[in-house]
Amino acid sequence: MPPTVEDRLRDILEAITEIEEVVGGASFAQFAPDRRVRLLTERLLEIVCEASRTIPEKIKQEEADIDWRKMIDFGNLLRHAYHTTKAEVVWDIIKNHLPPLRSVVERRIRASSK
Repeated sequence: MPPTVEDRLRDILEAITEIEEVVGGASFAQFAPDRRVRLLTERLLEIVCEASRTIPEKIKQEEADIDWRKMIDFGNLLRHAYHTTKAEVVWDIIKNHLPPLRSVVERRIRASSK
């Protein structure tokens, strides 16, 4: 059986949770030079981006505060132009874009469980 929307939402939530655990209380100055942490974070962001591709358009329209297109584009960058990924961009995503995405995903999961 193919994954459901709820499965993909859970994939996103799990990846965000792992990113938060990996980055923890680190500062950008600690994050940027740590190649292993950056690579792991980028892989987890790739999972978030890939899972977001399967979210139905109806949900994306209802959750217009999330820049779904930009997320998908970033996933393409991680897959195909990984050598151009900037630590500053990844850090910005972690700090400014993942928290609202987490909120949306958690709310959607709760709603689908009712």
